[in-house]
Amino acid sequence: MRIAPGIIGATVAAFATSSPELSVAISSGLAGVPQIALGDSLGSNVVNIALILGVALAISGIRSPRDTLKRDFPVALLTPVVTGILLLDGVLSRVDGCILLAAFCGWLTAAVVEAKRQRSAAPAVLSGTNHWATASACGFGLALLVAAGTLIVSGAHGIAEAFGISEFVIGATVVAIGTSVPELATTIIAKLRGHEEVGLGTVLGSNIFNGLCVVGLVAVIHPVTVGWRTVFVALTIGLVAIACSFPRSSGLIERRRGILLLFLYGMYLFVVLQRGAA
Repeated sequence: MRIAPGIIGATVAAFATSSPELSVAISSGLAGVPQIALGDSLGSNVVNIALILGVALAISGIRSPRDTLKRDFPVALLTPVVTGILLLDGVLSRVDGCILLAAFCGWLTAAVVEAKRQRSAAPAVLSGTNHWATASACGFGLALLVAAGTLIVSGAHGIAEAFGISEFVIGATVVAIGTSVPELATTIIAKLRGHEEVGLGTVLGSNIFNGLCVVGLVAVIHPVTVGWRTVFVALTIGLVAIACSFPRSSGLIERRRGILLLFLYGMYLFVVLQRGAA
């Protein structure tokens, strides 16, 4: 498509790898337990940066493309801040959901404009892609995700009831790790194949998609009532993790940041599970 790999990672790859979170959000919202979706989205964002990006950085440092530094990192930093402000009253209403969706549309528009600019500046190339095969694969994968999302929500609700743990905590830990496996696979494979800008774009785009689109959508489907103290840890560590991974002016994210991010994720799990068991 004559578009920079970073943009493809932040949009196409990120949306694809975040489809489990979207499926869980729709299923949990319709089932009347939107706390699972909120916990999953916020927890997945911590997993994406602190665990997945931490593992990738532990392998070696990553250099961020200039457009990613200007477009995706600031939005990823602002997303947990905006979500926290909207949750100060303890409710994520349908109006709040619409605000998040509008912010997501604004970011997506900026990405599309940048993609069009790059496409017009690049020479045309022949493509041997079988579009029907691609569409069929997407349709089949979507059907499996819908089924998986229903099973995940049912299983998470059952675990929460059996162990007396809140739906949010289950979503922020067990469900978040499960739905973040696609991001983990994409980031590690991209790193090993020398396409680290795809992995970085996928992680950042997935965070933006989860924080703005998925959370906004579940709030529109079913308003989320949750205490500020419940979401404080996920929002705070998610914000700190993104701040710790913010590149230097040269675009380099050093390897030692990976160790710091992995430590943050360990601290996140300890605090969330301690509060959930309390």
